[in-house]
Amino acid sequence: MSRAAVPGLPSRYPIGEQLPALYADDDFAQRFTAGLDTVLAPVFATLDNLPAYLDPRLTPTDFLAWLASWVGVEDDPRWPVELRREAVVRAVELHRWRGTRRGLTEALHLALGVHAEVTGDGGATWSSTAGAGLPPEPDAEILVRVWPAREARVDAVRLREIVRAMCPVHTAFRVEVLPAPPADEGR
Repeated sequence: MSRAAVPGLPSRYPIGEQLPALYADDDFAQRFTAGLDTVLAPVFATLDNLPAYLDPRLTPTDFLAWLASWVGVEDDPRWPVELRREAVVRAVELHRWRGTRRGLTEALHLALGVHAEVTGDGGATWSSTAGAGLPPEPDAEILVRVWPAREARVDAVRLREIVRAMCPVHTAFRVEVLPAPPADEGR
Protein backbone atom coordinates (compact mmCIF):
# COMPACT_ATOMS: atom_id res chain seq x y z
CA MET A 1 0.00 0.00 0.00
CA SER A 2 1.23 3.45 -0.82
CA ARG A 3 0.35 6.67 0.85
CA ALA A 4 1.91 8.69 -1.97
CA ALA A 5 -0.15 10.57 -4.58
CA VAL A 6 -3.40 8.66 -5.03
CA PRO A 7 -5.09 9.45 -8.35
CA GLY A 8 -8.53 10.96 -7.86
CA LEU A 9 -8.28 11.30 -4.07
CA PRO A 10 -10.11 14.52 -3.23
CA SER A 11 -8.70 16.92 -0.68
CA ARG A 12 -10.95 17.69 2.25
CA TYR A 13 -9.27 21.09 2.47
CA PRO A 14 -8.78 22.44 -1.10
CA ILE A 15 -6.23 25.23 -1.04
CA GLY A 16 -7.91 27.08 -3.95
CA GLU A 17 -11.02 27.61 -1.86
CA GLN A 18 -8.97 29.13 0.95
CA LEU A 19 -7.22 31.73 -1.21
CA PRO A 20 -8.26 35.39 -1.03
CA ALA A 21 -11.16 36.37 -3.32
CA LEU A 22 -8.72 38.02 -5.71
CA TYR A 23 -7.50 34.52 -6.79
CA ALA A 24 -10.90 32.81 -6.89
CA ASP A 25 -11.26 33.40 -10.67
CA ASP A 26 -7.53 33.17 -11.47
CA ASP A 27 -7.18 30.01 -13.63
CA PHE A 28 -3.44 29.66 -13.02
CA ALA A 29 -3.76 29.98 -9.21
CA GLN A 30 -6.59 27.42 -9.13
CA ARG A 31 -4.70 24.89 -11.29
CA PHE A 32 -1.50 25.41 -9.28
CA THR A 33 -3.22 24.86 -5.95
CA ALA A 34 -5.14 21.85 -7.36
CA GLY A 35 -1.73 20.26 -8.03
CA LEU A 36 -0.76 20.86 -4.43
CA ASP A 37 -4.09 19.38 -3.31
CA THR A 38 -3.23 16.17 -5.20
CA VAL A 39 0.04 15.91 -3.31
CA LEU A 40 -1.38 16.87 0.10
CA ALA A 41 -4.62 14.81 -0.01
CA PRO A 42 -2.90 11.54 1.06
CA VAL A 43 -1.13 13.39 3.90
CA PHE A 44 -4.43 14.76 5.19
CA ALA A 45 -6.11 11.37 4.80
CA THR A 46 -3.31 9.70 6.80
CA LEU A 47 -3.42 12.33 9.55
CA ASP A 48 -7.23 12.14 9.73
CA ASN A 49 -6.94 8.37 10.25
CA LEU A 50 -3.90 8.36 12.54
CA PRO A 51 -5.65 6.56 15.44
CA ALA A 52 -6.39 3.65 13.07
CA TYR A 53 -2.70 3.47 12.12
CA LEU A 54 -1.76 3.06 15.78
CA ASP A 55 -4.31 0.30 16.48
CA PRO A 56 -2.83 -3.10 15.54
CA ARG A 57 -6.28 -4.46 14.73
CA LEU A 58 -6.90 -1.71 12.14
CA THR A 59 -3.51 -0.59 10.87
CA PRO A 60 -2.66 -1.22 7.21
CA THR A 61 -0.68 -4.42 6.76
CA ASP A 62 2.44 -2.59 5.60
CA PHE A 63 2.48 -0.60 8.87
CA LEU A 64 2.17 -3.70 11.04
CA ALA A 65 5.93 -4.43 11.08
CA TRP A 66 6.65 -0.84 12.07
CA LEU A 67 4.06 -0.98 14.84
CA ALA A 68 5.49 -4.33 16.03
CA SER A 69 8.93 -2.72 16.35
CA TRP A 70 7.43 -0.14 18.73
CA VAL A 71 6.38 -2.84 21.21
CA GLY A 72 9.36 -5.16 20.77
CA VAL A 73 7.63 -7.96 18.86
CA GLU A 74 9.33 -9.99 16.18
CA ASP A 75 7.10 -9.60 13.14
CA ASP A 76 7.27 -12.83 11.17
CA PRO A 77 6.00 -12.23 7.62
CA ARG A 78 5.39 -16.00 7.28
CA TRP A 79 2.53 -15.74 9.79
CA PRO A 80 -1.01 -14.94 8.66
CA VAL A 81 -1.87 -11.26 9.04
CA GLU A 82 -4.43 -11.90 11.80
CA LEU A 83 -1.83 -13.78 13.87
CA ARG A 84 0.68 -10.96 13.37
CA ARG A 85 -1.93 -8.46 14.55
CA GLU A 86 -2.71 -10.58 17.62
CA ALA A 87 1.01 -10.77 18.50
CA VAL A 88 1.22 -6.97 18.53
CA VAL A 89 -1.99 -6.64 20.55
CA ARG A 90 -0.73 -9.10 23.20
CA ALA A 91 2.89 -7.87 23.24
CA VAL A 92 2.75 -6.06 26.58
CA GLU A 93 1.08 -9.02 28.29
CA LEU A 94 3.63 -11.46 26.86
CA HIS A 95 6.54 -9.22 27.90
CA ARG A 96 5.10 -9.14 31.42
CA TRP A 97 5.20 -12.94 31.61
CA ARG A 98 8.51 -13.43 29.80
CA GLY A 99 10.78 -15.95 31.51
CA THR A 100 7.90 -17.72 33.28
CA ARG A 101 6.01 -20.92 32.57
CA ARG A 102 2.90 -18.96 31.71
CA GLY A 103 4.80 -16.68 29.35
CA LEU A 104 6.34 -19.62 27.54
CA THR A 105 3.07 -21.51 27.13
CA GLU A 106 1.24 -18.37 25.97
CA ALA A 107 3.99 -17.54 23.44
CA LEU A 108 4.00 -21.08 22.06
CA HIS A 109 0.22 -21.10 21.76
CA LEU A 110 0.20 -17.75 19.98
CA ALA A 111 3.10 -18.44 17.63
CA LEU A 112 2.62 -22.11 16.81
CA GLY A 113 -0.90 -22.91 17.93
CA VAL A 114 0.29 -25.66 20.26
CA HIS A 115 -0.58 -26.54 23.82
CA ALA A 116 2.40 -26.77 26.14
CA GLU A 117 3.33 -28.14 29.52
CA VAL A 118 6.46 -26.80 31.22
CA THR A 119 8.07 -28.67 34.10
CA GLY A 120 11.19 -27.87 36.06
CA ASP A 121 12.33 -24.53 37.36
CA GLY A 122 15.53 -24.02 35.42
CA GLY A 123 17.77 -24.11 38.44
CA ALA A 124 16.30 -21.31 40.54
CA THR A 125 15.85 -21.79 44.28
CA TRP A 126 15.38 -19.41 47.17
CA SER A 127 14.72 -19.34 50.86
CA SER A 128 12.57 -16.97 52.90
CA THR A 129 14.56 -17.69 56.06
CA ALA A 130 17.58 -15.48 56.70
CA GLY A 131 20.74 -17.42 57.54
CA ALA A 132 19.22 -20.78 56.62
CA GLY A 133 21.30 -23.43 54.97
CA LEU A 134 21.41 -23.65 51.23
CA PRO A 135 18.52 -25.53 49.65
CA PRO A 136 19.30 -28.68 47.69
CA GLU A 137 20.63 -28.19 44.20
CA PRO A 138 17.65 -27.95 41.82
CA ASP A 139 17.27 -29.69 38.50
CA ALA A 140 18.86 -27.21 36.11
CA GLU A 141 16.86 -28.29 33.08
CA ILE A 142 13.31 -27.51 32.13
CA LEU A 143 11.16 -29.82 30.07
CA VAL A 144 8.78 -28.35 27.50
CA ARG A 145 6.21 -30.83 26.19
CA VAL A 146 3.98 -29.63 23.34
CA TRP A 147 1.17 -31.14 21.33
CA PRO A 148 -0.71 -29.74 18.35
CA ALA A 149 -3.84 -27.65 18.71
CA ARG A 150 -4.71 -25.80 15.50
CA GLU A 151 -2.30 -27.54 13.12
CA ALA A 152 -1.54 -31.23 12.69
CA ARG A 153 2.23 -30.77 12.57
CA VAL A 154 4.56 -28.89 14.90
CA ASP A 155 7.59 -27.11 13.41
CA ALA A 156 10.31 -28.41 15.75
CA VAL A 157 12.94 -25.90 14.59
CA ARG A 158 10.66 -22.91 15.17
CA LEU A 159 9.58 -24.45 18.49
CA ARG A 160 13.18 -24.60 19.74
CA GLU A 161 13.80 -21.01 18.56
CA ILE A 162 10.83 -19.71 20.53
CA VAL A 163 11.71 -21.69 23.67
CA ARG A 164 15.31 -20.42 23.52
CA ALA A 165 14.12 -16.83 23.09
CA MET A 166 11.58 -17.01 25.92
CA CYS A 167 13.68 -18.88 28.52
CA PRO A 168 16.12 -17.08 30.78
CA VAL A 169 19.61 -17.28 29.28
CA HIS A 170 21.05 -19.48 32.07
CA THR A 171 18.52 -22.29 31.65
CA ALA A 172 18.98 -25.51 29.78
CA PHE A 173 15.88 -27.00 28.23
CA ARG A 174 14.61 -30.09 26.50
CA VAL A 175 11.68 -30.10 24.09
CA GLU A 176 9.35 -33.03 23.42
CA VAL A 177 6.70 -33.00 20.71
CA LEU A 178 3.78 -35.25 21.58
CA PRO A 179 1.12 -36.44 19.12
CA ALA A 180 -1.69 -35.73 21.63
CA PRO A 181 -2.15 -34.35 25.17
CA PRO A 182 -0.37 -36.29 27.91
CA ALA A 183 -2.61 -39.06 29.24
CA ASP A 184 -1.90 -38.23 32.90
CA GLU A 185 -3.22 -34.69 32.52
CA GLY A 186 -6.75 -35.75 31.61
CA ARG A 187 -7.10 -32.96 29.05
